[in-house]
Amino acid sequence: MDEPRLPGFDDSRIVLKVKPNGEWDETTLMMADQAIAPRSSVALPIALFLATAFTTLWAGAYQTKTSPVQGAWEFLISDPWGLLKGLPFAGTLLAILVTHEFGHYVLSRIHRVPASWPLFIPGPPHFIGTFGAIIRMRSPILSRKALFDIGVAGPIAGFVVAVVALVIGLHLSKVVADVESYGLHLGEPLLLQFLAWLVIGPIPMGYDVVLHPIGFAAWFGLFVTSLNLIPIGQLDGGHVAYALWGERQRPLALAIVGILIVLGFLPGGWPGWFLWAGMAGIFGLAHPPVRDPQAALGRTRIWVGWAALAIFLLTFAPIPFSVH
Repeated sequence: MDEPRLPGFDDSRIVLKVKPNGEWDETTLMMADQAIAPRSSVALPIALFLATAFTTLWAGAYQTKTSPVQGAWEFLISDPWGLLKGLPFAGTLLAILVTHEFGHYVLSRIHRVPASWPLFIPGPPHFIGTFGAIIRMRSPILSRKALFDIGVAGPIAGFVVAVVALVIGLHLSKVVADVESYGLHLGEPLLLQFLAWLVIGPIPMGYDVVLHPIGFAAWFGLFVTSLNLIPIGQLDGGHVAYALWGERQRPLALAIVGILIVLGFLPGGWPGWFLWAGMAGIFGLAHPPVRDPQAALGRTRIWVGWAALAIFLLTFAPIPFSVH
């Protein structure tokens, strides 16, 4: 039987050995890391991060425009220095995304799973200016503990930063009459409702909260956290669910996909749930197996896993966007 080789690695002289417990042998992992390093230039990750920093800065500034008919390019050309107005939004959003991705990256290094630097994806400035970020795993995650740690680290790390930013953003937000708040309305997950009550107090009937840019970036950070923690496929939540429950994760994933489809059909429901359900169908609901499925996670990891589930429930908004 052929021995496992590192995916995407061309040098046939390096063969990865697997220990009986399912973990990669440290010696061959170090050799693979050293061989891959020259091919994994940091130039692309840095360039993508800088581009994303610009587009999120542009998006944050564009949110402050006063003319409803002014396009993004017109806004940029008419007032280039106006980009500085986007600093609160861009700085907050990037802090959340960077923390999330480096949570994955650091735990990948700890478990000696070769991974790329975070690759940020710039987007158009008309909303938030980015499509998020990804990390490319250069080998399968064969250890149950490594799968759990790598999967859960990103969402929890980003969640902590998002909560702190949301508290600050709510302090800076203002309460206005409903007639003054028009256009895109954001869904209110349970955590947002609780923190708004804690920071601002009870909101009178007929009034709404207009989030400060820091608060809006924090809201989006919570939204990203909830999406990543959906327990299907190879999303972060899928990693955590499979590490906790093994093959029992599959029926849970099927149920979640059904719920997403129902939410998309609700009156005023968000059509984006159809996209997520479709992606789950294309890429698969099941999770690749690990070599040590019977390895004990330990009490601490199990509690962290339940905490991740609680975070998903607290940050999930059934209708994240609506237009009034």
